[in-house]
Amino acid sequence: MGQSTRAVLAERPGPLAEVLAVADLPGFGELARCEVLVGMVSAAVNPSDAVTVSGAYASRTSFPFVPGFEGVGVIERVGPGVPVEEIGSRVLPIGSAGCWAQRKRTELSWCIPVPDDLPDDVACFGYINPLTAWLMVERFCSAGVRAVAITAATSTIAGHLAELLSERGIAPIGLVRGTPGRFVAEPSLWRDVISTDDATWPVQLRAASGDRLDVVLDCVGGPSGNPLMDQLAPGGVLVHYGLLSGEPCPPSASMGATASEWRCFGCATRSTRVPATSCRRCSGRPSTACDRAGSAPARRAGCRCPLCRTPSATRVTCTGAKCWSNVNGESTLRTAF
Repeated sequence: MGQSTRAVLAERPGPLAEVLAVADLPGFGELARCEVLVGMVSAAVNPSDAVTVSGAYASRTSFPFVPGFEGVGVIERVGPGVPVEEIGSRVLPIGSAGCWAQRKRTELSWCIPVPDDLPDDVACFGYINPLTAWLMVERFCSAGVRAVAITAATSTIAGHLAELLSERGIAPIGLVRGTPGRFVAEPSLWRDVISTDDATWPVQLRAASGDRLDVVLDCVGGPSGNPLMDQLAPGGVLVHYGLLSGEPCPPSASMGATASEWRCFGCATRSTRVPATSCRRCSGRPSTACDRAGSAPARRAGCRCPLCRTPSATRVTCTGAKCWSNVNGESTLRTAF
């Protein structure tokens, strides 16, 4: 059966701190054609992991399972059809959970080579946030788009979005929820940053945008959906790709007089401001976080902990030496056996 593998196991649906346990799993045995065995070196903790473990995607998640959508590792063993030269290659094994373990079994086609000059603790964040940001900018911020608002502006993915938009000559307007000690990564990239803790934030947003928002990139959801939708220009788009507030956008967000639309990113669900409030992949809640890649904004904290301390580490907010992550954060999990 091969060497056993230590992993963090989600035994049942629920909060990370309550349902994770370290377990020794059986070895992987013989690899199938085109498969490889990746020895994980570093893995990330993303809010999408917490959402999946919570049981939100019940139709496609079977328990127990090994979480972890992002990580970097080295190919240790190859199956038939894979050149032996692939052994030793540093890769991102994407496309499925399973990175919170010593080893992950996957097909070579899901392994993305990592450049030599990219450190492990940077490479392990190279999948969900950067690619989601790139795809949204490519898809929704084409020529003619000038005014863009981004919620959760202090998140890592918001920083990626601001950088990509700056290359197109767009300085976005950031919306933050006033979390103490949280700031946008590069203030010079933003036209303005507005706190939604201030009751006048819709007025401030309208002034900053010149009364015209072409695109809103929203990963928060909740009651802010209405004022954001109200401020879209005719033909504007609200892209909803996360649910940090834990609340769906109200149904009224998809109703109104202007020819604006909103889309649930990853589900290809769109509404043209009519009472269309259902989403096939969201069980009737079009504003839930349902990106197929598990994408959600996360802020890199840059601290580490051994895999064996994972369950207890999820109970604390990441504070430098302490480690791991809270539900809205992300930090490096470096395997240390």
